Amino acid sequence: MSVMSAATSRVVLPARRRARAPRSARSWLSTALGIFILAIMLFPVYWMINMSFQPSGNTLNSEFFPTQPSLDGYAIAIRDQGVNLLTSLVISLGVVVVSLAVAAPAAYALAQFRGRWVDGVLLAILISQMIPHIVIANALYTAYNDLGMLNSILGLILADSTTAIPFAILILRTAMAGVPSSIVEAARVDGAGLWRAFVAIVLPVARNGVITAALFSFLFSWSDFLFALTLTTTEEVRPVTLGIYTYLGTQVANWGAVMATAVLSSIPAILLLVLAQKFVAAGAAGGAVK
Repeated sequence: MSVMSAATSRVVLPARRRARAPRSARSWLSTALGIFILAIMLFPVYWMINMSFQPSGNTLNSEFFPTQPSLDGYAIAIRDQGVNLLTSLVISLGVVVVSLAVAAPAAYALAQFRGRWVDGVLLAILISQMIPHIVIANALYTAYNDLGMLNSILGLILADSTTAIPFAILILRTAMAGVPSSIVEAARVDGAGLWRAFVAIVLPVARNGVITAALFSFLFSWSDFLFALTLTTTEEVRPVTLGIYTYLGTQVANWGAVMATAVLSSIPAILLLVLAQKFVAAGAAGGAVK
């Protein structure tokens, strides 16, 4: 029996090795294909960074790698677009505050109430996200013109919030639906009011959803172009997205400054996505489980 088993093992072992070889080859092929696709997708980002370090002048025929990197483009970008970057930052932070202030209580109410009307409200919120922004922008232009809110930071905050609030409500409702009602009732028994229980208990427990909603609210506002183009008519209030759009005409002979502005405008979004990645992943996974 031992001789037969040894012979069998000699036959089976090479067969297993031959079976593993194609799998290993397929794995390497899939990895190489994934790296190739990723390189194609990230090449525009690399070229943007590469051109931002090219010397001043026409950089359309720039080198593939800057042998003599220059920071002149960043100096020009900060000088010309620094105020626009600060304006976008203020508007985006304002949108986060307004969106969470409106969406968090609304989402908690929709998570607690039971009834057919809740589904109707959620459907209306979902439909509101399908309305084209150009329709909202045209309506807001007329209203803002009558109220004197054109070319104002507050006006852009409220306009961008129309996009962020519905999405934040849907995200936060999913997160707050999983908050045990027993801990809220325990806080109420201990003397906490409804608002205090909401702030001290519900929001910390639903932290992943809150961070996810805040992150997307910031990104929606930071990347907005249509509202900025429609609701601003002067250079007094100009977000960086509109600044880059107008910058292309004045710096057509110096793409280094244009690309440097694009790199600077990408940094806040990249940092937020990296720092909040685990919270966003946890919030998405929690919503999928629920």
